[in-house]
Formats: sequence, C-alpha cells, structure tokens
Amino acid sequence: MGLSPATARGLLLTSPDGETVVPFGDTDLAEALGLTREALTAAGVTGGDRVVVALNNDGDLGGALIAQAAADVAEAAVATGPRGRMRLLRTLQALRGNVLVATPTGAADFLARLHLEFLVDPLDLGLRLLVFTGEIVDQRTVRHVAAEFDTRVVELYADPVTGVPVAHRDAEEPAAVLRPVRPGLLHCAPLDEDRVLPSPYPSGTAELIVTHEWHDLLDGIAVRTGQVAHITDGATGIPTPWHTIGDHILIRGRWVPLSGLDHALRGIDGISRWQLEIDRRGTLDTSTLGVTFNRPSLVNNGMWKGRIAQALTALTPVHIDVTVEETVEETSAPPTITDHRGQHLGRDRKTSVRAHTTGG
Repeated sequence: MGLSPATARGLLLTSPDGETVVPFGDTDLAEALGLTREALTAAGVTGGDRVVVALNNDGDLGGALIAQAAADVAEAAVATGPRGRMRLLRTLQALRGNVLVATPTGAADFLARLHLEFLVDPLDLGLRLLVFTGEIVDQRTVRHVAAEFDTRVVELYADPVTGVPVAHRDAEEPAAVLRPVRPGLLHCAPLDEDRVLPSPYPSGTAELIVTHEWHDLLDGIAVRTGQVAHITDGATGIPTPWHTIGDHILIRGRWVPLSGLDHALRGIDGISRWQLEIDRRGTLDTSTLGVTFNRPSLVNNGMWKGRIAQALTALTPVHIDVTVEETVEETSAPPTITDHRGQHLGRDRKTSVRAHTTGG
C-alpha cells in the first residue's frame, strides 16, 4: 500500500527495497506521535520513567518514533541506534533506564549476553517494565525474561504498514486481547474473504486488518496485515496474532517480501530452484536460502554465490545465509518456504485456510 517512489513527494516511509513508499507529512507525523504516546501510556509508561528504545537493529524503523513519543510521556527517552548489545548495556547503565523497548528475541539475546559475556546480573539493571514490539510474542520467552529481570512485560502492536503502535496488551497473559488505543484501528477478517468480521466473532482463524483514519492518504482503506490469530466462539476483543500468512514473512522483526525474493533470484542465470528456511534454535531468528543450479559449472562458483548474497542484501536488511546444493537439477521447480518456528502458514491464503481447517 502506497505510491510510486518516483512520483511521491515530501517525507516518505519506504520499504527496505525502496519499491513502496507511504507519504508521512507533518499532520501524519503529529497523529503518529499522538497514537504512540497513547499506546505507551496505556502500556504503563509514566512520567517518572527513563526509557531506552532498542529497535533499530532487529525491529523495524519505528524506534525513533517511539523514542520521540516516549520523551513526551516519560522523564527521558533515548534510541540506542543500530547494533550492539554492549552499547545497549552501557546506555541503560548511564541513563539509569528502567523501561526497555525491544523485540522479544532482542531482549532474550540481550539477557543471554548479560549472563554469558558481560557477567552482569539482570536484576542490577533495575528494569521495572519491558515493552515488546515488532515480532510475534513467544510465551516461553515472556516468562523467562520477566522472571530474570523481575519485571512486568507488555506488548505494543505496531501497524505493519506504518510501524506506528496502535494497540497494547499484557504479554504475560496468553489469552489477553489487543486493546486498540482508539476505536476502529484494528479489525478481523476471514483469510479467504474480503470482508470485516463483526464482533462477537465465530470460532476459527482470522487475519488482522488495520485502518488509518489518522493518515491523509490511507484514510478509509482497510489493509490486511498478514498476521493471523485463532478466535474462540463469541470472542469480542481483538485476538493476539500467533502466525503470519501471505507474501511477506516476518524475520528478526522485519517483513521480507517473498515475491521480491522470487524476482531477485529470477534475474540470476542458472538457478533452477530455491528454498528459504527460517529457524530459531537460540535466541534469534536465523534464515538460510538454499539454491540449486541447473549446470555443474556454477556449483562451486564463488562469484555466482556472491551475486545471490548481494541480491539478498539489496532486498532486505535481514541477513540470510546462502547455501548451494551439490546436486544439479536441470528442471525448474517452484520455491519452497519452510518456517521451523511454526509461524508462517503459507503464501496462499485460500490454500492455507483449507489446510488449517482440515488439519493438514
């Protein structure tokens, strides 16, 4: 959803590949900051808090927006910038931060490094609130991090189109629903029908829908988020998404376009098939692209493998390892996506909903 980058004017939000932009004028920015302030306040940030936002590395680009809004509702706020758990530790200590905004996996990775590398007791940091955003929240991670830091954990749900937080929930309660900061920002829709489900909802699976009454261009347009939730019969609240679906997959807090990946690889001669695998064996997501060539001369060709790696870098800031199959396949085959985390249901909504309904 957006305009052509070649014709859009003013301040723009852009996708990582630069193909899609959304104008973000002064009025839009003011509204976005207002929504973010409301979300932070509803999540529990108070005037005496000192907030550290650590999203620029493994979350999307909402870190600066959240920090700016947090500065209006808290005593102080800072965004740590890209990369560096050591930088985050030093910032927390120097600022005496007591609220940390991070992705769930980012917080888990930070906790692991406190124990294994920095030899710092998490309790010594004095955090009173952890705010998770940018990823699907894993309840085991929530329980572990909450216990280690001895702190409350809440979630901010960020609109995937703009990155603006539009809802919050108690992350420590698996059944807690999302609470939009304003009415009408979030809805549910069937995976295979373009209509909004009325509340109370029937049991089943639904996709979250966002609307943007606050945005000049997007006002009146309902946009599918690609995030899927399970609904119990008679539920009235907006459910928490546990899965993704469609042409984008969520890795390290960023949406990776599968059609963009397909297009980039079609431009490289010799690839007959490819498979993308996503896993989370430790604290962070890992992703691997396995490619199969159609002739033997390319199998051990470092330049060809380098071309593939560069194509991925141009597409997304998420690091994707590249592996080359030793066997050669002259016949082309459709790409496959394997999400060992169990999050992504598939690219085709209708096929995925049939498989989910039948237990496939």
